[in-house]
Amino acid sequence: MPLGPWRKKKQATKEHLVENEEVSGGHAGAGGAAKSSVNGAGLPPPPAGLRPKLVFHTQLAHGSPTGRIEGFTNVKELYAKIAEAFSISPPEILFCTLNTHKIDMEKLLGGQIGLEDFIFAHIKGIKKEVEVYKSEDALGLTITDNGAGYAFIKRIKEGSIADRVKVICVGDHIECINGCNIIGTRHYEVARMLKELPRDKSFSLKLVEPMKAFDMLEPRSKGAAKPANENKIGTGRGTLRLRSKGPATVEDEPTEFEEKAVKKVDDLLESYMGIRDTELAATMVEVGRDKNNPDEFAMALDETLGDFAFPDEFVFDVWGAIGDAKQGRL
Repeated sequence: MPLGPWRKKKQATKEHLVENEEVSGGHAGAGGAAKSSVNGAGLPPPPAGLRPKLVFHTQLAHGSPTGRIEGFTNVKELYAKIAEAFSISPPEILFCTLNTHKIDMEKLLGGQIGLEDFIFAHIKGIKKEVEVYKSEDALGLTITDNGAGYAFIKRIKEGSIADRVKVICVGDHIECINGCNIIGTRHYEVARMLKELPRDKSFSLKLVEPMKAFDMLEPRSKGAAKPANENKIGTGRGTLRLRSKGPATVEDEPTEFEEKAVKKVDDLLESYMGIRDTELAATMVEVGRDKNNPDEFAMALDETLGDFAFPDEFVFDVWGAIGDAKQGRL
């Protein structure tokens, strides 16, 4: 299908706590590197014997004993395993970070987990409600989601409307917009809803901030990027790649091409759609790396990511970014 307006398509291990394990420098042990099948839309999860035999260490970010989890193939299953380890409900988990208990959006768990990464789960904390006057078209918010139905704030642009409302913080889960519950709404839809709010009128947000430990009570973060060498996740032996569709696989660390291309595509997602999503960006890079022209790339995107209606200009720019990364121009 050539480029043009696109329509959306419809489309048995037990964890235990380790009371005396060190937190700092904790790593997850890798039990094996077997590939597994992930449940697609409407399909049952794969048999336990086909799931990756990898053991990861985890804690609740505000403080807890260390748990051990294994046998998950997607983010929802990961949250269920963490919830079981700590005897909480899966919906209590807002998001996870890797190798830090802080609300660091550059260490956010996306579609890949390094085989030696330590997983910190951030659970629901204080609920808050705020009224915002939209004096400009852009609020200055970048939205992402946790892969399990919760959209939250990944970045706040300095000097923006949102930046001036000090109650709004990076990491806050957006629960309601003008009284409308948006749990289960994807990040790109939430970004569109916020963008379409009328200018020169007030609107309300119901937010849930992550529970904080005492040493995390510090000035709110804008979610600003850190130097590239501080943003790398994983320590060397490979990653577990979680996909919303298709198998979960153990892969080598991302190549320089993949890292640069994914970062650029993620930047384009923020620029065009107001979201950041490294898993989505990585999928787009994977789809486009062997395509010969933009139309072929557009058709492949339509087949792989039919839920998204990407603007033509965005598709061209993504295609160009992948090509630049291949040629070493990024």
